[in-house]
Order: sequence, then structure tokens, then C-alpha cells
Amino acid sequence: MHSGDPSLYGAIGEQIRHLRELGIPFEIIPGVTATAACAALLGVELTLPDVSQSVILTRYADKTSMPSGEELASLASHRATMAIHLGVNNLQRIVDELVPHYGADCPIAVVHRASWPDQDWAVGTLADIHDKVQAKGFRRTALILVGRVLADDTFSESSLYRAGHAHLFRPS
Repeated sequence: MHSGDPSLYGAIGEQIRHLRELGIPFEIIPGVTATAACAALLGVELTLPDVSQSVILTRYADKTSMPSGEELASLASHRATMAIHLGVNNLQRIVDELVPHYGADCPIAVVHRASWPDQDWAVGTLADIHDKVQAKGFRRTALILVGRVLADDTFSESSLYRAGHAHLFRPS
């Protein structure tokens, strides 16, 4: 049994290798990722026209280093929506690395135990999220979402539902 997102930061590759070496059958059953669960909980879309069309899944380099070019500041330079795993204990450091790229007013959410019965969350800006998370007492099992999509209610609508937009279910 493996908890969490089986293919993200869970050492599943080495577990699979050992199971295969031992001839032990296994099955990987995918579920809803923490990123998708957090977006659903918050009622947000992670990609919006003219705001962000990319989502970067990453983690904060703490005990395990990051490959060159994948440092948080480097990824943040794209200003895409980011889902940062394994970082709540380094939240202030993360904020410090994000602010130069996103601005202190950028929306951020920290979701603790997403999709569990005791899930909880804090939302704010890069300027105030650290204090909000400290007040909640989140120490682990939390995902950090950051990006303008989290608070942008003035975004352009996609062409998908425009009357003149033809597609498989609405031919021209």
C-alpha cells in the first residue's frame, strides 16, 4: 500500500524495481492527485485564458537537492500556476523565492490533508500566508498552490462556449 500521489515524490520507482526483482506482482491504481483535489476544494481552475496556461508541479529543495534549472526561483520566473509539494515547513523561504517573480500580492493557498475528512486550508497572498498557516498549525501533508488564477475573477472566457465556436458536439 502506498499513500499519496504514487508517482510523485513517493519513491515508487525503487519500490517497483524491488518488487520486480522479487517476482512480486503489484498494481498501481491511480487516483485524484493532490493538485486536482486542492483545486476542486478551492473551486478554482488552475489554467485560465490570458492568466496561466501551464501548471508546474514541483517541491522545495530541502533534504534532497534539485537538478540544475529546476530550482524554485527558476521555475517561478515563468509565473505559471505552481503546485509545491513537501514545502509547508519551509513556507517563508518559499515565499521569499516567489515574491520577486509573482509579487507580494499574488494569491496563494495552502491545503492541509486535501480530500481527507479533516482537510483544512488557508488562503491569502504571498505577503500574509505565512502567518495564516502558522495560526492553523499546518506542519506536513500540505500542498501549496500559487498563481494569479487563484483569485482572478476577471479572466477572459475561453472560446469553448461561445456561440460561434464549432466543435464535435456543436458543429458549425
